[in-house]
Amino acid sequence: MKRSIVFGLVMCFSMIFNAQGQTVLGKWKTIDDETGEAKSIVEVYEKSGKVYAKVVEILRAEHKKDVCTKCDGAEKNKPILGMVIMNGLKKDGEEYNGGTILDPENGKKYKCYITLESPDKLKLRGYIGIALVGRTQYWIRVKN
Repeated sequence: MKRSIVFGLVMCFSMIFNAQGQTVLGKWKTIDDETGEAKSIVEVYEKSGKVYAKVVEILRAEHKKDVCTKCDGAEKNKPILGMVIMNGLKKDGEEYNGGTILDPENGKKYKCYITLESPDKLKLRGYIGIALVGRTQYWIRVKN
């Protein structure tokens, strides 16, 4: 009887810890899909049932104080550090979609979806119109 209880507790804890590693939430290192260079650390968070992401660190020293000069609206000339770049994604099966991502380099917003490739690798696809016309980036989870 004791073995069954201990075994059950071990299984519960392992499932809880495994499930925590299977989330898009957390901090991610963004990797430029063209150069392979690490650009920033972005925090993906949930608010009111939707997923957002903001820039919490800029890794390239020469860009730490950059502002979004090409952005429109409220983001125009705002610092990229602290900027919310991903807005309003909703969970749909294994992927999150229905929101937008802002590219601070060109000031454009794109439709996007994200999905976990593995517990430590996030696939992000930004596109115009249909997902076939767009760019894919892979972000790497930042370990605490």
